Amino acid sequence: MTLLQAKEELLQCLAPLYHNREAEQIVHMVLEHITGMNRTDRTINKQRALSSKQVHQVTLYGNELASGKPVQYVLGEAWFAGLRFMVNEHTLIPRPETEELIEWVKAAAIPEPQSVLDIGTGSGCIPVTLKKVFPLWRVQSIDLSIGALQIAEENAKQHGTEIIFSQIDFLNENNWSGFAQFDIIISNPPYIKISESNVMAKHVLNHEPHLALFVPDDDALIFYKKIALFGKTHLKRKGMVFLEINQLLGTEVCTVFEKTGYKTTLRKDLNENDRMVMAQLN
Repeated sequence: MTLLQAKEELLQCLAPLYHNREAEQIVHMVLEHITGMNRTDRTINKQRALSSKQVHQVTLYGNELASGKPVQYVLGEAWFAGLRFMVNEHTLIPRPETEELIEWVKAAAIPEPQSVLDIGTGSGCIPVTLKKVFPLWRVQSIDLSIGALQIAEENAKQHGTEIIFSQIDFLNENNWSGFAQFDIIISNPPYIKISESNVMAKHVLNHEPHLALFVPDDDALIFYKKIALFGKTHLKRKGMVFLEINQLLGTEVCTVFEKTGYKTTLRKDLNENDRMVMAQLN
């Protein structure tokens, strides 16, 4: 099998599921992972034969992709803020909107040593990225999922970042007494209403962890309410909360924090969707 034949085989696997442009991008990711060659080199050497191991990988990955499994889970990796992160089905796939949240933190935060709490760490992409930029910061990350924490710990190790990880059910207020105070709280919590699942992409719904995605329809703001309350006793003076949000609930999230004594700023992402909130105690 040549590189060109591998590309054509993978495109055939993806054709029923994705538009041409997205399928091409996925194939690019797969072939670069398998061969270590960039797109230009693969084009120049499109008649180069693959090894038997590489042919096996093409077949294996093609079958998994054809089942609807996201390419990041197939390859076991995703890129975020220029860094490679291990991912699996215990973790959400890091997304560009979360990179925008990180950029907001970097722009707003004082670069001197800060204490940071990351709530719902998943793959660890948020704390690892912050720690790479601000190595003197003290960063603590929590998650309910042991599987996610194992991946986050491995990512922190791979990137040479020292982060404190803990398995904690944040929604249980009895677990809050052991926390210190923080300069920054950051979170991309579950925020999708269960009723919204019927309009979600199947590859997300069928493969990404529901624990990290969904909240009850009758209490869709539960995590924001708890974070606002937690911050009242666990934020230092002039401390800030940075949040990713459901694009349909921007005003409602701001109201939760304003009623609890914060001033808020709502920000849109690059797609002009309400996506982020920054809250600071008055």
